[in-house]
Amino acid sequence: MYRCPLCQQHLTQQHNSFVCASNHSFDIAKEGYLHLLPVQQKNSKVPGDSALMMQSRRDFLNAGYYQPLSDAVNQIFSEVLPAQASLLDLGCGEGYYSNRLMQALANKELGLYGLDIAKTAIKKAAKSYPAIKFCVASAWHLPFADQSFDAALKLCAPCEPDELARVLKTDGLLLTVTPAPQHLIEIKQQVYSSVRLHSDQIEAIAGFEHQQRHELQLQLTHLPADMVLNLLEMTPLAWKFKPEQKQLFAASSPQISLNFYLDLYRKNS
Repeated sequence: MYRCPLCQQHLTQQHNSFVCASNHSFDIAKEGYLHLLPVQQKNSKVPGDSALMMQSRRDFLNAGYYQPLSDAVNQIFSEVLPAQASLLDLGCGEGYYSNRLMQALANKELGLYGLDIAKTAIKKAAKSYPAIKFCVASAWHLPFADQSFDAALKLCAPCEPDELARVLKTDGLLLTVTPAPQHLIEIKQQVYSSVRLHSDQIEAIAGFEHQQRHELQLQLTHLPADMVLNLLEMTPLAWKFKPEQKQLFAASSPQISLNFYLDLYRKNS
């Protein structure tokens, strides 16, 4: 499945390493993940989300507030994936959605791979969910062979469409999760005098044909203040708040809208 991020040749496992024909070698970390992010593909010294953002997301997700989104993702894949399938979770973070997907599809023979550019997140994911194959890598330079996967999940994660098309099999499926117009609108109203809503247009992705759309909309009410702060910190909107604004908003017990589009695409033949 893996290919060398330096020369794009096939990687073969040799004991606790993966090696290509040019003798580029990548060790399997003690937690079980592969580090396939060469320095020239990094966008910063420590790429990916900050430690605060990751911890806030972990606490918020583990509290179950985004479980309806996870359930919706799982339901779609349960309906469209064959009995045997390989699936890539792009921007998997600490593995919350990957793990719940693996559990929900226990009746299928699923080979699940998770990829993220943040080493700290992948280390946590690999240690927590050893049945899933995790790697540190760039979504713009996927370290996988051509036509490796039956499907991919892109949950609020950036990627290169040509790379996605390359690693998906003929007629492979892509499920994207993106914010819909009302998503977190109450938080936006705290920092913008004029709120710009997310688009409701279906994104045209080169190499893919849109198949279906599902919308998920729900309200979070009576959130504890610490969970409001976690939700703030796991979004880019946190940078718009002054520290005292965060505390005041969190203490106000706000009602917060969650609104997502789940769009299913099929790779063009």
